[in-house]
Amino acid sequence: MRKLFLALLFALPFMAAAQNKSTLKPGKWYAEFAAQTAAIPFVFEVTNTASGTEVTLINGKERVELKKVVYKGDSVYISIEDYDTQLSARFEGDKLKGVFKRLFAHADAGVPFEAYHADRARFDTKGKADYSLQGKWDVVFQSEQGDKKNVGIFNEEGGLLTGSILTNSGDLRFLEGVTDATGFRLSAFAGLSPYLIEGKFLDADHFEGYFITAKGRQSIKGVRNQQAALSDPYRLTQLRDGYTSLNFKLPNLKNQLVSLTDDKYRGKVVVVSILGSWCPNCLDEMSFLSPWYKANKERGVEVVGLAFERKTEPAYVQKVLSNLINKHQTTYDILVAGKIGDDKKVLPEIDGLKSYPTTIFIDKKGNVRKIHTGFNGPATGLFYDEFKSEFNKLVNELLAE
Repeated sequence: MRKLFLALLFALPFMAAAQNKSTLKPGKWYAEFAAQTAAIPFVFEVTNTASGTEVTLINGKERVELKKVVYKGDSVYISIEDYDTQLSARFEGDKLKGVFKRLFAHADAGVPFEAYHADRARFDTKGKADYSLQGKWDVVFQSEQGDKKNVGIFNEEGGLLTGSILTNSGDLRFLEGVTDATGFRLSAFAGLSPYLIEGKFLDADHFEGYFITAKGRQSIKGVRNQQAALSDPYRLTQLRDGYTSLNFKLPNLKNQLVSLTDDKYRGKVVVVSILGSWCPNCLDEMSFLSPWYKANKERGVEVVGLAFERKTEPAYVQKVLSNLINKHQTTYDILVAGKIGDDKKVLPEIDGLKSYPTTIFIDKKGNVRKIHTGFNGPATGLFYDEFKSEFNKLVNELLAE
């Protein structure tokens, strides 16, 4: 009896801990980042599966699935492996209070956030909007370094505002928000950086407002323009005088050196993708290129990715690139090109990268024929469709030569 009593006494703390262990409640959650100049809302959904808890970040039509969710005591850690970031929080009653951190950055203080279980809208609305954001806009980002004209493309349906802003280096991906009597608000969080766009209409065709990130805000202004367009992406990055081809020799994840003179590439049309695992638009491009390559490789075309990463430590590079390859089921070569900014050493033939990603088209003779700067992904609608059409047309022309 005494042994039984002692066994029960010993087990009580562990039984209590098991009973008190907090877990994420299934369903929709509403959350806000406490940025320096504003609260940035985001929403996510929690589901329970046979393998554990899963979290899905929601931005318009976008769904970012996070399957690595770990509980420790009264805390939860949600890994965002695409960007080497993490949401970590403590359960405080019905709320989560925590911080979003960039794991790759040493001593990152992170961005505080709070979340609670609720199926509610991302933004509250106040009255009926006088004007609509529907359509295309010239959107100017203002700064001391000078103004930059970008393109906004927005859609309003059933009270929901969605869209994106395109820049010459890529797009802001899936934005979601509302319009009301006070103006408009859009936000997004897919795992790398939260941001918020808020503005007020000056009239039906003009607005002014702010682009807000975790660290600050930037003034913006917009002018409705159904012909809004960016600079020609094929004219922004060029070969240096005297060069016609690329001569890199870089290792893959098995430390095997690869170059365009290898038998695998010789005599074929080659698409070279300059990328980084940390780059959202690069991930969008890989989502397009991976299935495209599988469907077209028998036609005499190859794809090779050159990855420039935040760090050069082999273990780190192996981790982030393996995750990237596995997620997209990529079967073309991904090569380790070095650290962000090493492009001048690795690709001296190019006059300097203007953006990640940059896509280079090479003909059967090994000559660079076109260089495309940036990537406008599925969030941009017709712009994405136009890119795919141009991409296929160019590859078909090179294959026909």
